[in-house]
Amino acid sequence: MTAHADREGRTDAPGRIDAPSPSEASGPAGSADRAEVMGLAGAADRAEFPGRTGVWFIGARGSVATTATAGCAAIAAGLHPPTGMVTETPPFADSGLPALTDLVFGGHDTLDCPLSKRAEALADGGVLPHGLPSAVRAELDAADAEIRPGGPLPGDTRTDQELIAAFAADLTDFAHRHDLARTVVINVASTEPAPGPGDTRLPASSLYAAAALRAGCSYANFTPSTGLRTPALTDTVASSGLPHAGRDGKTGQTLLRSVLAPMFLQRALAVRAWSGSNLLGGGDGAALADPAAAAAKNAGKERVLADTFGTAPEGEVHIDDVPAMGDWKTAWDHIAFDGFLGSRMILQTIWQGCDSALAAPLVLDLARLLARAHEAGINGPLPELGFYFKDPDGGTSAALAEQYATLLTFAERLRDQA
Repeated sequence: MTAHADREGRTDAPGRIDAPSPSEASGPAGSADRAEVMGLAGAADRAEFPGRTGVWFIGARGSVATTATAGCAAIAAGLHPPTGMVTETPPFADSGLPALTDLVFGGHDTLDCPLSKRAEALADGGVLPHGLPSAVRAELDAADAEIRPGGPLPGDTRTDQELIAAFAADLTDFAHRHDLARTVVINVASTEPAPGPGDTRLPASSLYAAAALRAGCSYANFTPSTGLRTPALTDTVASSGLPHAGRDGKTGQTLLRSVLAPMFLQRALAVRAWSGSNLLGGGDGAALADPAAAAAKNAGKERVLADTFGTAPEGEVHIDDVPAMGDWKTAWDHIAFDGFLGSRMILQTIWQGCDSALAAPLVLDLARLLARAHEAGINGPLPELGFYFKDPDGGTSAALAEQYATLLTFAERLRDQA
């Protein structure tokens, strides 16, 4: 990131995102609220708000965000059960999580298709139940009214600092207009390529992540994109005093790998090769047709094997864009392993499902858990939420069973502090 002058005429050192000046931090909230914009509001400041929680999606008009928004409304209205929501199971009762009826949705997106139209398209594709978009039209329209233009779009001449300030102002305005106790920012946008060594600007995912911290919001990155994991944000993340979690949601193929890989290890079966293939369409398929974006995605898929076995077995993961499949995906794994006395054996798995329907309940779980952690004063990375990620924060096992046990312990901690 090259040095440049921001709108206050200050020159920023390369590779560093500094705290905003008072004028940058004020935004719609006013200069008196600078502490909240910076994420430094104390308990007394937070106590003035009622209990509603904001959920701010990056990629708010995408399939995952639309499914989560419509699904939350459907569950809250008693139209459908909370299938797939771990936080709705008995171990999380009395943990002080915000109620689904208390979640308020908004977000950033570069698209302008109304959420109701997006939901109708998902219903036509079998992702959402027939008739659901009409049943929750009011909730979709309310969320749609809270979606702000993302960026940077082609031709945008604003600096990184100016973009971060603008995105943060959207967040603080959202919080103040709805009297929110806190807001959780969750990145569910399309995968972006990893930054190259010669890149002089922060990737979009990092601009949004920096804005979340500046606005005092907890943050989760459900994509393989860079987000908070850039040297330019290291100091800001450490000093923010905010909870944040993982990278790249674990919904299908990698979920299965995190169960099977420990099985082979525990049964002392030698895995010789593990190859995989994905066929998918929709926005994800189009985004992952870019080899650089696919490489970022595959890194997370392969990480669970390396973390479990100590080294990655032979084999690769391939991703093919098949537009005709829409929002559905087929994932195939071929595992070659040795048994007793060198007996050569094969295990093959086929996973067919809809990523949006798999991801949406996990996204709602993360919003509730991060909001509760923020309320309880828990800050920094949360390896306890590694259950949800291909690339979790450090200090957690790659095995799903162990991650689940850690998550249950975290639920007990929240319950003790309720």
